[in-house]
Amino acid sequence: MASIPPGQPRRKVVVGVDTHKHVHVAVALDALGGHSGGLTIPATTDGYAQLERWARALGDVAAVGVEGTGSYGAGLSRFLRRRGHHVVEVNRPDRRLRRQRGKSDTIDAENAARAVLNGQATAVPKSGEHQVAMIRHVKIARDTAVKARTQAIVALKALLVGVPAALREQLEPITGKRALIERGAALRPGDVSSPTASAKHAVRSLARRWLDLDAEVKAHDEHLTRLTAERAPELVGSFGIGADTAAEMLLIVGDNPERVRSESAFAKLCGVCPVPASSGKTVRHRLNRGGHRRANAALYRVVIVRMRFHQPTIAYVERRTAGGKTKAEIIRCLKRYLAREIYRHLKAPPAGAQLTQAA
Repeated sequence: MASIPPGQPRRKVVVGVDTHKHVHVAVALDALGGHSGGLTIPATTDGYAQLERWARALGDVAAVGVEGTGSYGAGLSRFLRRRGHHVVEVNRPDRRLRRQRGKSDTIDAENAARAVLNGQATAVPKSGEHQVAMIRHVKIARDTAVKARTQAIVALKALLVGVPAALREQLEPITGKRALIERGAALRPGDVSSPTASAKHAVRSLARRWLDLDAEVKAHDEHLTRLTAERAPELVGSFGIGADTAAEMLLIVGDNPERVRSESAFAKLCGVCPVPASSGKTVRHRLNRGGHRRANAALYRVVIVRMRFHQPTIAYVERRTAGGKTKAEIIRCLKRYLAREIYRHLKAPPAGAQLTQAA
């Protein structure tokens, strides 16, 4: 579509982008929802610049709705934010609307633009450019290493059930996982020419794999401890909250915690706020089954630790139990209080930012 001639007032446009691994499809709408143009670009920096030039030629860009800002659209989202554009995170349209209107990249891009235009999409995407992005990278590597380490020990113990009797009787009396791993890693199978030798070879391989992964996890833990302490020292210093839990909470809000507008919104994001379920004369709430499930699980772990070792929490549990509350109800209350506490720590600027402001 041709650019606006000189002298004419520039109109407002809203751009929607359907993102993919190799190409992005964009559609622009004017303020009244009229179709202003479409564009397909490669998912590269040059393609992002081409999309920006195309959008500016159509008018003043009020907002850009991008699907998948945490995956395929992350690069485009960061590029546009650095250029000063208002980027909005757009979710996939519901299945009913997709069945009615059909499915294509152009239709999805237009739906993204309309979601921004009618105010349905308002979420601010994570910036993904500072310390929390670093924490995310390390945590992904750590979580996969922990999973592989667990698989290695499970496979080793399952293997020991069916190995030749002489080897099984040699390893079964060993108590302690670490001692069993180190003994298995020290086996010498020699030439793999018998069932006993092949079993020793497999046991040694799994044991050494576990040791390598354990060392890798410890290295990741050191980085996570340092990064989380630098980004949120008060959060890491709270009772029962370690580097892994702090990293999980930081990943939820991203490098720009202002995108979560209130502690109530953060509680809803973690799935620890009650959901209204009233009808007619019945006024009640039900348990929230939504939200970020890993964040919810992290809150649960911290609450369980505090219920066992944190004296103020122990006193609270005793008081609410005497009032007739069940253990499940008390845990739900504690998770809500903990979400409020964590939100205050997440909103606090990092130590480096505080020093910069003071200077």
